[in-house]
Amino acid sequence: MPFRGVDYLLIDSQFSEQELMVRQTARRFVDERVAPVLRDSFRDARFPKELIPEMAEMGFLGANLTGYGCAGMSNVEYGLVMQELERGDSGLRSFVSVQGALVMYPLHAYGSEEQKSRWLPLLQSGQAIGCFGLTEPDFGSNPAGMRTRAVRDGDGWVLNGEKTWITNGSVADVAVVWARADEGIRGFVVERGTPGFTASDIHGKWSMRASVTSSLSMVDCRVPDSAMLPGAKGLKGPLSCLSQARFGIGWGVVGAAMDCYETARAYTTLRKQFDDRPIASHQLVQAKLADMITEITKAQLLALHCGRLKDAGKLDPAHISMLKRNNVAIALDCARASRDLLGANGITDEYPIMRHLCNLETVKTYEGTDHIHALVIGERVTGIAAYK
Repeated sequence: MPFRGVDYLLIDSQFSEQELMVRQTARRFVDERVAPVLRDSFRDARFPKELIPEMAEMGFLGANLTGYGCAGMSNVEYGLVMQELERGDSGLRSFVSVQGALVMYPLHAYGSEEQKSRWLPLLQSGQAIGCFGLTEPDFGSNPAGMRTRAVRDGDGWVLNGEKTWITNGSVADVAVVWARADEGIRGFVVERGTPGFTASDIHGKWSMRASVTSSLSMVDCRVPDSAMLPGAKGLKGPLSCLSQARFGIGWGVVGAAMDCYETARAYTTLRKQFDDRPIASHQLVQAKLADMITEITKAQLLALHCGRLKDAGKLDPAHISMLKRNNVAIALDCARASRDLLGANGITDEYPIMRHLCNLETVKTYEGTDHIHALVIGERVTGIAAYK
């Protein structure tokens, strides 16, 4: 059945016709093209790469960037696309987030004109896939401790180090890799096939199974000086990319919560127990549904306000921390409550709930853990950094 949407507080009235049209385009794509393949993709631990050309055609890749073939959507429109894609699956939204926010954005913001002209049209059209190499085996939440080194050597650079938990890593045509140089943290555009650069997949995941997750290795990997992003120096570069991605996550997980809620709502109105009455007629069931719709509504409002602030140039990274932290938490709560309402059926992949629940455990951790975002908010309200 087509998804009817979740709008308890008439939030749709706050969207423009253009925004609603963008959402409907993404919603129809998820209903018609994503939903039929995601269960098997999750079972088989396979990313549905056949969907990439269609997502590119609809302008989903680098959607809120301008020029170079990008759609130039507003940040609210982009958020609505992320919401619908994650209603399908977090892995699909993650692919689009990485491609746009973590690869195309740094190229667009910090790259040379040569880098932009070469890569952005290919990435926007889905002809090339990108990945973002920041996280290291020993330094996830503390990127300032990274060990990957970039050393000048004549007219180029030599990279040595490892990155892990890299979405798209083994299928990427290009990687944006962050490394420590004598002059500070710098970003490099490393092409697939560069000698000394290898990628290997991480297996055995019970979460994000419909997503490619990899480790990257650089052993005396030589790149030309033109591979360095000229406009990015220091941690501000990679952290600004993460802010773009976290914004999309804050919207995306609302879609996962909606799917879990709507699955539970529909199920409980049909499932009968005790005197042949639907279990939705019982007080405890209605209390759970009331909690879910309330938290989803609050998350929608938070996402929308952050989107409007971002479009006005007023969104701060600390605002994004609240958006990401709160909305992931409520999405996980909705998934758990929905699983409970479906009873034993809730653990089967006939329903999407356990898939969302497993995926959301990853989303809670990546792009800044719940704990780190709590400290970002804490620093904002106290003026005291408590990271160490």
